[in-house]
Amino acid sequence: MENIQDQIRMLLQGRPYEELHEFCDFSLSDQYEAVASKGVAPTSPLEFTPVVKKSVVYIVGAVIFNEKGEVLMMQEAKSSCAGQWYLPAGKMEAGEDIAEAAVREVLEETGLEFEVSTLLLIESAGGSWIRFIVTGTVTGGRLKTPADADSESLQAKWVEDISKMSLRGNDILSHIERGKMYHYVVNSSHPEPWHLPVVPALRPHKRLQLRTVILIRKKANNRVHVLVSEKTAAHLPVCDINPMRSLHTTFKKFLTEIFGADLPQHKLHGVLSVEHSGRPANSNDGSCITLLVSLKVPLESVCLIDKYSWLEVEKSLGDLLISRLAKNMTVPLVVIR
Repeated sequence: MENIQDQIRMLLQGRPYEELHEFCDFSLSDQYEAVASKGVAPTSPLEFTPVVKKSVVYIVGAVIFNEKGEVLMMQEAKSSCAGQWYLPAGKMEAGEDIAEAAVREVLEETGLEFEVSTLLLIESAGGSWIRFIVTGTVTGGRLKTPADADSESLQAKWVEDISKMSLRGNDILSHIERGKMYHYVVNSSHPEPWHLPVVPALRPHKRLQLRTVILIRKKANNRVHVLVSEKTAAHLPVCDINPMRSLHTTFKKFLTEIFGADLPQHKLHGVLSVEHSGRPANSNDGSCITLLVSLKVPLESVCLIDKYSWLEVEKSLGDLLISRLAKNMTVPLVVIR
């Protein structure tokens, strides 16, 4: 059990969760059987292999500001939206990790070299479409001009007032606003609390998975406890993501598997870490998103189903985990549908 506390500390530092085995407490086949047992036609597949740009789509987008507070924008070259403006963004290619894909897209569409400093937010639409929005700093290159126009973009600009631009889509407005908040905090002499930089951790996964860090307090001693699965070896609970359903649906069904239909009052605070590698190409196209969740009732009032238990963590770790429940102390997870 001590190993689990070390693993949680690694997650809080943005480092990969170092398990010898890839555990799964609620597989796609388990989810299929759970629905079928109720006499409902299952929509979840029995098996699913994520393959980039085929069965799973990873999108990367970059929100980058200069010293004047202007945001980097690119003008689309695609016929469907030619002339309109958007953040540098695009689909991940086979064999890339998240940061590499973002760096490539920024270079291709704006001409600038870029280094990722942190995730700003994660969006999902269904279980197999995930968009990672990052920010960072320009390290070199030359801003793309109309003379440099190609199939990737017509040009790039630093923009002060987005409202004057003809945008490809308004979905990026919330991304830019989140980026402004982050850069204000980083550059402020009196910064508000914010999570430390979260860079996607390089760890190969063959499946799409959610990992949970679920917190609760014991009323008797007010100590923080973390939910642990004791199926095979002790580990933080993990489930497969249903590619046909939203992440929220997968998450709720997993909680029902753990606690039963009468779910205790809880709050999903956000993402602690993301793990992905992409290498070798098309064989490790899975990923694992770790969610931070708190239960709003005392441990003594919660019943667990199957092989789950509560682990009392050291006070210093408990205090650290509680501090991450505050606003902006995790990466937001936005579920579009």
